Amino acid sequence: MTGVITASEPSWIAPFAGLSARQFGKLIIALRRDGADPVHRGRSWSLLLEDRGLLVAAYWRTNLTLRQLAPLFGIPSRPPTTSSPTSGQLSRSGHGGAFAGTRC
Repeated sequence: MTGVITASEPSWIAPFAGLSARQFGKLIIALRRDGADPVHRGRSWSLLLEDRGLLVAAYWRTNLTLRQLAPLFGIPSRPPTTSSPTSGQLSRSGHGGAFAGTRC
């Protein structure tokens, strides 16, 4: 995907992480040494450790939320499908629980 922020482009590191490319590289090495990038079962990360580090650094350095930053890193803002129905769907189907039909 083009037009996204990535740690593979050194020009993005200083403004978003506040570190030089060399300092950022040392940070990533320290994270790997401490076990930040092990292989686990289940859902895998869609971002490389370097990009996740840059995302977290941008989160801490700005007043933006992770939801606001995610599209800048190429992460979709919403999942393609949802696994649970919304409260509106529950109340229309008659399975909304005790408060589905009540008015406040």
